Amino acid sequence: MKAFNIYLTGVGGQGIGLISEMILRAADHAKIPVKSVDTHGLAQRGGIVVSQIRMGEAVHSPLIPKGKANLVISLERHEALRAAATVLQDKGQLIYYDTLWQPLSVRLDESRQVTMEEVQGYCRKRGIAVWSVFQADLPDIRMQNMVLLGEVHRLDLIPYVELDHYRLAMEDLMTGKMLEKNMSIFENRVSRS
Repeated sequence: MKAFNIYLTGVGGQGIGLISEMILRAADHAKIPVKSVDTHGLAQRGGIVVSQIRMGEAVHSPLIPKGKANLVISLERHEALRAAATVLQDKGQLIYYDTLWQPLSVRLDESRQVTMEEVQGYCRKRGIAVWSVFQADLPDIRMQNMVLLGEVHRLDLIPYVELDHYRLAMEDLMTGKMLEKNMSIFENRVSRS
């Protein structure tokens, strides 16, 4: 398998670390060579959290060069646009959970809130396939990451990683009610037509 680069981003507290670890372990269960690196330091302050995953035989570093991500997975709209503009390649893929955790510049009225139309328009100009995901009836907002991961699998955005690989990854990381609730959210998204 040639290199496949996944850039994940969001705001501290949204679960980027968990979704990143699940993708990493799912790739490992699929017997795909994989490397990753995370930034967790800002998570406690509600700052930007980033995880980079590189899959494939010829991958020697976990860092994704600028403009070389094949897929961006974002848990926040501002971060989706920022990542698309900085790390995503032309004709890449962007999937994001359509929620807003306003950056400090928006809260201070130094910049305005990014709209869904702006994200779509930017992606259209660069030939980027884009999916916006939202689930209004989500019982716990901390499970937005499972909704997004379910859509990533349903849309087959990560090559060679199958449903059972994701299930095994979840079982590696969770037990009991936590596993049951997260698996239910994930499975419900996967089974949508």
